[in-house]
Formats: sequence, C-alpha cells, structure tokens
Amino acid sequence: MHLTKEEERTLNGEDGETLQKAIEILVALGDIYGADGLIPIKSAQIAGVSYKTIGDAGLEWISDLNGKVKIPSILNPAGMDMLRWEEMGIESDFAKKQHEIVAAYEKLGIMSKCTCTPYYLEGFDVKYGDHLAWSESSAVSYSNSVIGARTNREGGPSALSAALVGKTANYGYHLDEMREPVIAVTVDSKLSGSDYGALGYSVGKNIGNRVPIFYMQSKPSEDELKGLGAALAASGAVALYHVEGVTPDAVKLNYEKPAENISVGREDILEVYEKTAQIGDEVKETDIVTVGCPHCSPDEMQRIAGLLDGKTVQKEMWVCTSREVAERNPELVSIIEKSGAKVVCDTCMVVSPASNNFQCMMVNSGKALAYVPSMCRVAAKYGSIEQCIKEAGVLDEN
Repeated sequence: MHLTKEEERTLNGEDGETLQKAIEILVALGDIYGADGLIPIKSAQIAGVSYKTIGDAGLEWISDLNGKVKIPSILNPAGMDMLRWEEMGIESDFAKKQHEIVAAYEKLGIMSKCTCTPYYLEGFDVKYGDHLAWSESSAVSYSNSVIGARTNREGGPSALSAALVGKTANYGYHLDEMREPVIAVTVDSKLSGSDYGALGYSVGKNIGNRVPIFYMQSKPSEDELKGLGAALAASGAVALYHVEGVTPDAVKLNYEKPAENISVGREDILEVYEKTAQIGDEVKETDIVTVGCPHCSPDEMQRIAGLLDGKTVQKEMWVCTSREVAERNPELVSIIEKSGAKVVCDTCMVVSPASNNFQCMMVNSGKALAYVPSMCRVAAKYGSIEQCIKEAGVLDEN
C-alpha cells in the first residue's frame, strides 16, 4: 500500500497510540485485500454496540481509546431502548453496561443515535458515489444498492478505526470492477411488500456473497428494496445487489445480463411464509410480534399506525424504529401505543436480550427470520405487516 507522509507519521505513532492502532487495522486490511492506499470517507456507521454481543471485553477496548472521530459517525442498534429499557424487561446490570458502552463511544465524538437506518436521519446525508465505512449488514446493502454509495461490510473495529482516521482502505466495493453483477436472478412472479424480504431470504442462501442483478416483474419501492437487501445480507452475505431499471448503478451503467442465472417462482416465496416456527423438533406458538428490522421508515410507521388505529393488540408487539423517526412522528407513535403495541427505539429484536423472554416471534423481516433463531434461540415465523398485526390478536375498539 502507498501511504502519504501524514499517514506514515500516524502509523509510526506520532499522532498517539489510538490513531496508530486504528491505522494499523486499516493498513492490515488493505494489505490482505490488495488495496493501493487509503481513501477519504464521508461517514461511518459502527457495529459492536449491544452489550449482548460485545460484552465486557468490548467495553474495555472502547473505553481505552482516546481522541475524536474525524467524520460524522453513528452507532448501530444497542441492546435496549436507552430510555424505556425497564418496560422491555431488561435487567439493571445489563442497562448499566449498555449505558457505559454508548458513553464510551460518545467520548470519541460518535453520535449516540443507535440505528441500522442512518440514511433516514436528518444531517446524515448519503449520496451516489460517496465512499463510506459502514458495518451493519442491512445499512451496507442499502447504501451500496439503493443509494449507490460505496462501502465494504466493515467489522465494528475497522469501521471505528476508519472513523478515527477519516479514511478506509481502497478495495472491494469501493472499486468499479468489484461492483459488477456476476449472477442473474429472474423472478417469475409479481411481488409486493414482505414478498421482497422472502425473496432475499430464499436467494441469499443460494448465492453467498456474490453480487446479483434481479430481473423482476414488479417495481419495488425503497422500503421493499430495504427488506430485500437486509434479507440477502442475513441469509447470505450479500453487500451489494442490483435491480434492472431500478437501482442507480443498474440504471446508469446498464449492465449486461450475467451468464449464470437462477429463477425464483411463487412457490419459493410461499415456502418462506410457510416455514415452521420451531427450535429443534418443537413447534412453538407465537407469543410476541415484532416489525422493524431494519428500523421502520416514516412511511412504514404510518402504515402500521393506520392498521392499528382504533384497535387493541392481545399479544406483546414491538414496532422498532430509530428515536429520531419516532420523535419526528409523535402522532403515529401515539396511535400505535394506544393499541397496546410498543414503539421501541435504539434497538431491535435481534440484538436485545429482551427477546430471550419469549418462545416464538412472528416477524415481517427476512433478516429477523434468519437471525432470531440463531442469535436469540427463539423460534420465528414470517408474515406481512398485515399478517403480523393479525397474529397480535387485534380487537376493534369500536
């Protein structure tokens, strides 16, 4: 790798131990993946926030760092709603550690807005062609695919290192040639809503980390693209996908159809909806319903509020979103919570230990369907937002 004189000085420790450690991580990654140097980035999104996932060792490592990030930087979801954790059934010891983790990041100049959808936040703009260092899988997919920005799927330490240095190694999805599709996915059915999450869940398992281009009969919305990408990243490891005539790279660059092609029919989509909710051999009954993985957009909040208006839910129901989206839409939060559902901020069902208090979770997210059984040891089944609300046992108050 070629380093500038300033970067060499940092690598030699002349700017302090924290920056030296940070640039060592970036240079090591660059050497492994054949980067020619470091490039400036516009923003960073840092995973490794929930105490459930990083524990005391992660907290100690973050707390030992000094300095300030050089670019706008934000956190991934934490393990609890930072204000209403008691209502989630979080123990006080966990809450104390979680607050310490967020405070340690804040000390480094990182915004303590904990969300997997930073592209919804005001003042955290991302544009086509921007170079980033993001680490949450669905955020990486959305920024690469739907926005047309450029980021690898960074680990928590490498994203934090990039934030401190203000640069990342120039390899992978920062390069034009690595962004070209290598496999075609032909969808032989019209899709809507949660069908796109089911599509991603089904296809991700088959294509691993390759870059696909989809040929569809329907034109997905941005929320539907978000669900598709999140599921592709969770059931596989897809960090970038294209949709012919829809996503910006596919429109601007007019890719040729790859030689390898797989077809997806309606039966493949229905198979995801019909997946049995079980851990081991035991089939479970739903005792919690969750939506918002990735975090709900304002449009999704409005849709959920419309479906719950004047209704009462009979089961535990979480609607996960960022605190900023919730605070910008208090009337929607009020309608949702009047039904008995909870608007949960800062966290989600995947990274919160509160999920462990339940046996079976119904989700509208292919990402959650992939992760909840393995990360939470909770059975999961899949449905649309409407099916999830029906599963919550809504009663009409009128």
